Amino acid sequence: MRAYGISGLTVVDRFGVLLSRRRIRNAIRGYDSPDVLDIGCGHHATQLRDLAPHIHSGVGIEKNVSDEAKAVPNLRFIEDGAERALPALEPSSFDVVMMISVLEHVWEPLEVLRACRRVLRPKGSLVLNVPNWRGKTFLELSAFRLKLSTPEGVEDHKTYYDKRDLWPLLVRSGFMPSQIRMGYHKFGLNLFAVARMS
Repeated sequence: MRAYGISGLTVVDRFGVLLSRRRIRNAIRGYDSPDVLDIGCGHHATQLRDLAPHIHSGVGIEKNVSDEAKAVPNLRFIEDGAERALPALEPSSFDVVMMISVLEHVWEPLEVLRACRRVLRPKGSLVLNVPNWRGKTFLELSAFRLKLSTPEGVEDHKTYYDKRDLWPLLVRSGFMPSQIRMGYHKFGLNLFAVARMS
């Protein structure tokens, strides 16, 4: 699959980014100048660039990243897939790891979540956004019938996640149940989760 947003963002994509922005900022608010990893940051690294003034450093993982994103001084990028890039990162390197609309594209989510946990520092947070099963209907309608979003991304989805799907994966990857917070957002079509290291 090509880098997210390489052909530009649709209206639906831009609206989705906007709806996630506040939740992401709230998730990093408790950290003083954190180091952030954004897995599947997208071609333009929109969320990571938005956070750049509020963080110490950011690393984005994406197959292809724009020159504009690469020009941001406190950001650097690994142009590769998550499954290959994550094992090469040093353990306990980041305060926050973000996977915004990425986990649904992964064949082995448990392995990726364990790799995310490995690179988190003590008290670090994994921040996830995934479409849920209700969102599947809307995404397919938007992409395949209304042509409001690109079908390529939806065609690449491996699964969808409700709380009962994602919670056990987070626990199996090593997060304590008491440190997992989840809630539906984006009109109930997505699940937003924060899992914190103890």
